[in-house]
Amino acid sequence: METLIVQPKSKEQLTALKAIMKALKVDFITGKSEDSLYSAEFSAKMKKSEDDIKAGRTSKIEPADIWNLG
Repeated sequence: METLIVQPKSKEQLTALKAIMKALKVDFITGKSEDSLYSAEFSAKMKKSEDDIKAGRTSKIEPADIWNLG
C-alpha cells in the first residue's frame, strides 16, 4: 500500500481527518510536527538505537577511558 502524509492547517481539519479515517477503519499514526524536522533515514537510525538500548545491546565506556580507546 501507499503511505500518505497529510498536513492539516487547523485543529478542526485534524479532528475531521481523524474522524474520517476512524470511520473508514483506516490505520493511522499520529505524530508531532517536529518529527518532520528529521529525515526518514535519521529517524530510522534513532528508532533502531532506541530499540538496541531497550534490548540491552549497549557498550559502556568509563569517562576516564574515553581517550584510551586505542
